[in-house]
Amino acid sequence: MSTGKRNITQRRFAELARLGEQVFHAGDLAVLWRISKPNTLYTTLKRYTDAGLLFRVFKGLYSIKPPKEIDPLLLGIKVLHRFAYVSTETVLARHGIILQDIHYITIISSLSKRFKAGGNDFRCRRLTDRFLYQKIGIEVLGGINRATPERAVADMLHFQPNYHLDNRKAVDWPSVKKLQLRLGYKSRSQNYVTAK
Repeated sequence: MSTGKRNITQRRFAELARLGEQVFHAGDLAVLWRISKPNTLYTTLKRYTDAGLLFRVFKGLYSIKPPKEIDPLLLGIKVLHRFAYVSTETVLARHGIILQDIHYITIISSLSKRFKAGGNDFRCRRLTDRFLYQKIGIEVLGGINRATPERAVADMLHFQPNYHLDNRKAVDWPSVKKLQLRLGYKSRSQNYVTAK
């Protein structure tokens, strides 16, 4: 590699380091690196991935670390490249509300999609905008939007009103009811009866 190319590469990766991000879309890199020609961008990205400086995660998505070393929740959100949050089965399983093994990560967004990234399976559920952009019951943890357990229950019952929750005693039903009302989700009273 010539000295000029080496200096450009060092400058580009110094810019990435300053951002403190691990995952980037090709379009974001084009803006950051001031590359206006698509062919130049993709040639540059191919050269960097071949050299092991960048890793291709998904079409148009790159990381500075191997994808298996990045939080899979972050990868799923980044692949979607739009507002999204982790919810339903993933949150319910992590909080012991459902007890079965979930072999995919569930995300809520404005589209319905199944995909793989970084060795993980993802299921994205589509939620209409009037519900999606209400941040009630959504926390940001480690830079990732995640539903609280109550929001995850409300979301799950919105998608599947008769969904079976294994550990109903772990659910704060009054908080779920309040959340459903604030979100504008239809409520079904039989979903609030807790097991004895």
